[in-house]
Amino acid sequence: MPKIAMIGAGSTVFAKNLLGDILGFPELADSDIALMDIDAERLRTSEIVARKVGAAVGASPTVTAYTDRRAALEGADYVLNMVQVGGYEPSTVIDFEIPKKYGLRQTIADTLGIGGIMRALRTIPVLLGTCKDMEEVCPGAQMINYSNPMAMLCWAMNAGSSIRNVGLCHSVQGTAWELSRDIGVPFEEISYLCAGINHMAFYLKFERNGEDLYPLIRKVVDEGRVPGHNRVRYEMMLRLGYFVTESSEHFSEYCPYFIRRDRPDLIERFNVPLDEYIRRCIDQISGWKAMRSTFEGDAPIEVHRSAEYGSLIIHSMETGQPRVIYGNVRNGSLIGGLPSDCSVEVPCLVDRNGIQPTPIGTLPPQLAAIMRTNINVQSLTVAAALTGKKEHVYHAAMLDPHTAAELTLDEITAMVDELIEAHGSYIPPLT
Repeated sequence: MPKIAMIGAGSTVFAKNLLGDILGFPELADSDIALMDIDAERLRTSEIVARKVGAAVGASPTVTAYTDRRAALEGADYVLNMVQVGGYEPSTVIDFEIPKKYGLRQTIADTLGIGGIMRALRTIPVLLGTCKDMEEVCPGAQMINYSNPMAMLCWAMNAGSSIRNVGLCHSVQGTAWELSRDIGVPFEEISYLCAGINHMAFYLKFERNGEDLYPLIRKVVDEGRVPGHNRVRYEMMLRLGYFVTESSEHFSEYCPYFIRRDRPDLIERFNVPLDEYIRRCIDQISGWKAMRSTFEGDAPIEVHRSAEYGSLIIHSMETGQPRVIYGNVRNGSLIGGLPSDCSVEVPCLVDRNGIQPTPIGTLPPQLAAIMRTNINVQSLTVAAALTGKKEHVYHAAMLDPHTAAELTLDEITAMVDELIEAHGSYIPPLT
């Protein structure tokens, strides 16, 4: 049975879902599960949950908890990374509150924008440290990354490590399910081809039995049935001709069109939820004690298979059963018109041979162009993290579409300096 190490396993709810998926396969039921987190208290809860998940699905895993990352990685076959460096406090609060002083409002702040830049600067060194440990104690292991900012982290791993890796996000399959509901076509009857970068991939095909379903998607707009939470994405579909994978609250901060301090009417018109991630974090924290009590109590845990790809990758690599998943991998020449070293999200075949990405070819020019505005920021942020040059942090913020639409160059420089100082030791020294 494989050894599966989960780094950041104190994310108990997410770990529970992944473990339910993994242990639900009979071929993986006796896996060696290594849970690792720096928070010993949360780790203890996750260990209890892991054992209860095993019991719920009739599995008999070996479950071991570690606060030492290297020990957890020793001999691993698969490594699932789900860390959030700096957590809600202090780091997430800093990423929202300091930009707000300069008039820069955000919704999620974990993928692009100044919040995404800062999260990458905190996370890339930690993730590369994990990869260095893997090179020494489990060099053949498959890294499966779930942390954001996905594209920047995968780019950095490909540039700074020899460990094979893939980044996973649920936005492709999640959005396809949302669209199936909007157009009234059962999800099981839909087939699609999607490609791009993480959180900015587009459905190049969306079909049922060869029938193009885009007319039904446009009909949602024509009939005034656009869900209130999804106005941004439907608007961009009308402008670009294709539907994007990540949510409207995310996408609104990847471009300069929707969050404008001088245009509150746009925020209202497109129903942009400012400070959305802060609210989510507060809700999760307030409910944690009750949730923890339930997890650690005597009642059994209910387990339902999730839509995450992680367990499918492990099962296919172990058994040879072929599957297609959507993964974030190094571009090379998979998508024409995008930099070869950037991270792209494309369909991948998975079997005993590992993860095999599908070449896509050239995208519609407007899609490649809007992706490049985000790739510019990713490239400079990764350069800052790998070289330690502070100037590249300024450059990344200067070229970020949302930041550049709101702030002057002097404001951007001052904000970056204040953010780096506030994060302290969470961001390695920059010169």
